[in-house]
Amino acid sequence: MADSNITKNALAVSMKKLMEKKPFSKISVGDICEDCGMNRKSFYYHFRDKYDLVNWIFYVDFIERMEWSSCRNEWDMLEALCSHFYRERLFYQNALQVEGQNSFREYFCGMLRPVLILLTQNLVEEGRKKEFYIAFLCEGVLGELVYWLREGSKITPEEFVEDLHEISLGLARKIIAEEAGAQNVIPILQNKEV
Repeated sequence: MADSNITKNALAVSMKKLMEKKPFSKISVGDICEDCGMNRKSFYYHFRDKYDLVNWIFYVDFIERMEWSSCRNEWDMLEALCSHFYRERLFYQNALQVEGQNSFREYFCGMLRPVLILLTQNLVEEGRKKEFYIAFLCEGVLGELVYWLREGSKITPEEFVEDLHEISLGLARKIIAEEAGAQNVIPILQNKEV
């Protein structure tokens, strides 16, 4: 087991190093193996492909090492995540650019979804609209995260999450106000003769 982790970590270090220098699409399994002095057979013994390696890196570096008990709420989780991305921004800038099946973006969306469900639990009723809302928020958060890492990383992770929080509260207030307004308008519309 220890040898397995040594091999996986060596491959991860090489992948991170390579992703700081060139786009994910330009990195081959051969490049990763050459960089850390291993053969392709060793790589494929541990990982299905380079996408699997990137997802594993995130899982081990963040999910396994995160001190979850220090998070008071979902916003603390998001701040911890953004701090992690900020520290390793070259790697995550590159990883989040890749789209499609098995991509880190798809994997990350799957990890972000439960947090967004918790954040919106009282805003939208279960069903089709809730699914749409979660998907919308997930893409919005991803888009802003990519932009922040690429262009705006001059603001701290704390400031970035504060901005996300402010936008989310504004949207929540708008939804609640519109629902309250709609409930007041519907009886008027129903009684109005056309």
